Amino acid sequence: MHKLLLDCDPGIDDALAIALAAGSPEIELVGITTVGGNVSLDLTTANALALREFYRLGDVPVTPGSAGALLGAGVRAESIHGATGLGGVTLPAPVNGVADGHAVDYIIETLRSAPGEITLVAVGPLSNIALAVRREPRIVEWVRDFVIMGGSYTRGNHTPAAEFNIKADPAAASIVFDAGWQVTMVGLDVTLTAVVTESILDRMRSLGRLADLVVPISQFYGVVKADGGPAIHDAVAVAHVIDPTLLTLVPAVVNVETVGTYTAGMTVTDFKVEGRVPNAAVAVDLDVDRFWKLMLESYERLAARMA
Repeated sequence: MHKLLLDCDPGIDDALAIALAAGSPEIELVGITTVGGNVSLDLTTANALALREFYRLGDVPVTPGSAGALLGAGVRAESIHGATGLGGVTLPAPVNGVADGHAVDYIIETLRSAPGEITLVAVGPLSNIALAVRREPRIVEWVRDFVIMGGSYTRGNHTPAAEFNIKADPAAASIVFDAGWQVTMVGLDVTLTAVVTESILDRMRSLGRLADLVVPISQFYGVVKADGGPAIHDAVAVAHVIDPTLLTLVPAVVNVETVGTYTAGMTVTDFKVEGRVPNAAVAVDLDVDRFWKLMLESYERLAARMA
C-alpha cells in the first residue's frame, strides 16, 4: 500500500490519473491539492471536487492552492483541455466542498505527520510544491518519494524546448529541482508513448458509468487510431508509484531554464553526472503494454465500484 498525495490541475489527463489511483488497491489517496494550470484554479478545484464524488473517493480532502505562477503571468491550456478543463464533459455538481486552508500548508502538515510514509506526486505546475519547500525545507526529508509529470530531456510540447507544466511556472520548477531531494521526472520522453488506441478505447467503452467520462475525454485531445492516438501523460506518474518496474530511470542533474528567450521552462538534463550528486531520476523508457494493462484493470475495478 502506497500513501499518495496528489498535487494536480484537472485537466483531462489529471482526471484519468485520479481514476487510476481511485481504482488501485495499492494506493491510499490521502489528499488532493489543486493548482492553477491547465485551467484557472477555480476550475481545477471544481473539477477535483466533482471527480472525487464521481469516482466515489469518499472524504479524501481537496485543498486549493496557488492560482498562478510565482513570477510572471503563467500559461493556460484551454485549447487542449476545453473551456472547463474536462473536454466538454459535465459531471454532476459536487455536494461537498473544499477542505479548510491552503494547499501549501496541507502538503507540509501531511508530510510532517507521517515522515517517510507518503509519496508526493505533482502532475501540474510546481507552484504549490515550491512554496511548500520554501516555507518548510524539511519536507524533502519527510517525503517517501517525490514524482512529477513534467519536463523532458529531448523536446517540449508547449514550446519547442519546454513541457507545459514546467513552462507554466519555471521559477517554481527551478526551486523544486534545487531543493535537495531526488525528483523522479516522468517527462514527455515516456508519456508521449502512452497513447490511446482504438483497442484501448473499446475496452473503456465497457466501463459503465466510468465510460461516460473516460471515453470522451480520452478522445478530446486528438483522433484515436488503430496504431496511435492522444497521450495521457499524468497517469504514467501515478502508475510508476504503483509499479516502479514500468519505467526505466537514469540518474541525472537537471537544471531549469527560467529566463531564456526561446528556452524558458526547458529542463536541461545532464546524464554525465561525473561525481556530482544527481538531483533527478529521469524516465527514459516505459513498458507501454504493461502500463495499459495496469490502467485498464484499475479502471475495471473502479467501474465495478461505481456500478
